[in-house]
Amino acid sequence: MRNILFQKSYLLLLAALLLSAASCKKIAELFTFQVSDSSSFTIPGTPFVPPGVALSIPGVSVPTSAQSTYKNNNTSADYVKDVTLDRLTLTVTNPSTQNFDFLKSISIYIATDAAGSNKVLLALLPSVPTGQTSINLNPTGANLDMYLKGNSYTLTTTAELAQTLRQNTDVRADSRFNVRATLP
Repeated sequence: MRNILFQKSYLLLLAALLLSAASCKKIAELFTFQVSDSSSFTIPGTPFVPPGVALSIPGVSVPTSAQSTYKNNNTSADYVKDVTLDRLTLTVTNPSTQNFDFLKSISIYIATDAAGSNKVLLALLPSVPTGQTSINLNPTGANLDMYLKGNSYTLTTTAELAQTLRQNTDVRADSRFNVRATLP
C-alpha cells in the first residue's frame, strides 16, 4: 500500500513539473514575435560608371511598424531585449524588365538616423545570382535592439556593379525582424 502511495505521489509530482514546463514555454512564446517592414529606394542609373566600381546609395528612412507590433503583443520598446534580422528580401519593382544582373555584390546597413553615426551591417549578399528579380540577403546576426525602439531607422546601401546600369531601378526592401521582449 505504501509503495502505491509513493508511486501516485511521484506521478503527480511528475505531471506538475511537466505542466509547469509547458506553461513557462507558452509564456516565453507570448513574448517572442516578429516585426515586418517594407521600404522602397531607387538605384540611380550609372551609364558612365564601369563594372567593378562600388556604388553608395544614400540612406532611406524607413518608418517601422515596431511600436504597433509591440502594442499588439502587450509590450513596449522598453521591454525589448533581443532583436535580430530574420530576413531581408530585395525585389525590383521598376522597370518590369529589369533584374539584378547589374549587381556583383550588395551590403545594407542600418542606423538610427540619416547621419549614420551608429550604422551597423544588417545584411549582405557577396555574390548576387544572375537572372533574379528578387534576392534574399544574408543577415549578419547583429543585435538590433536600439534600431527598432524608435519610430524609424535608416537603411544605406553599398554595391559593387557587375555591369553598367543604364536606367534608374526601383527596388522594394522587405525585412522581418525576430523580437524577444520581457514581461512588462
